[in-house]
Amino acid sequence: MKESLFIGFQYLVPQRFLSRAAGWLANTRIKWIKNSFTRWFVDRYGINMAEAINSDPCAYPTFNDFFTRALKPGVRPVCTTPGAVVSPADGAISQLGDIRHQRILQAKGQDYSLLELVGGDTALAAEFSDGKFAVVYLSPRDYHRVHMPLAGKLRSMTHVPGDLFSVNDTTAANVPRLFARNERAVCIFDTEAGPMAVILVGAMIVASIETVWAGQITPQPRTIKTINYQQPETFEYQAGDEIGRFKLGSTVVMLFGKEAMRWSDNLGAGSAVRMGTEIGQLAADEDS
Repeated sequence: MKESLFIGFQYLVPQRFLSRAAGWLANTRIKWIKNSFTRWFVDRYGINMAEAINSDPCAYPTFNDFFTRALKPGVRPVCTTPGAVVSPADGAISQLGDIRHQRILQAKGQDYSLLELVGGDTALAAEFSDGKFAVVYLSPRDYHRVHMPLAGKLRSMTHVPGDLFSVNDTTAANVPRLFARNERAVCIFDTEAGPMAVILVGAMIVASIETVWAGQITPQPRTIKTINYQQPETFEYQAGDEIGRFKLGSTVVMLFGKEAMRWSDNLGAGSAVRMGTEIGQLAADEDS
């Protein structure tokens, strides 16, 4: 009953108005509002401020600055094993596995279209056909910066407008095509293993999505927009480099091409992950 009410509420609530209101709260510099909310948030979710460069939650100019806080050097060591694919964020695996018949598993009884996920680009979808996918869900208590799973060169970024449903397990199990219908930024990189997609998916009350090369990219007009990054605009990143952040959290979807890599055997739905830890291996390195 509670699940049905929660899902029904999301269909009825004005999602963008709610997100704009949350954005105002997250960006306010009125100290008593900002500090009260931040202290409540730290207590409610058990945030480990000892990991942050600035451990005083009230020292940040806005709640968003606190929420996207940087961590102390060395707190998230990045795996340096040759051929390792590392987690792009702190969180939990929602699902991972094979892309079958251009469909991606969302939850038991739910899947969605690879073509729709990447913004309707048939040629791009074909690059990931029969490949691998993984979805990392970032909860409110997690560190909310997104990093490179593997070294690569940015090829393109597509902003795909959409809904703003919650992305937790309950919603994933009950809202069809969740990750292919929510607003998202589809970032495509060329790597030693071929194409890699890192998709930043928006959600209810997510104030914005940012990337290090383009700044804030959501909210935007409700039209699909693709930017291609070629010379002289060259953006290359190493595994573990920061590439983006969520203001109030969401989900990262990773895609790899056919026979490019495999996920670590010890991972499955619900597995906790931390940014920089090994979550997969390149096929070429396994064969060598």
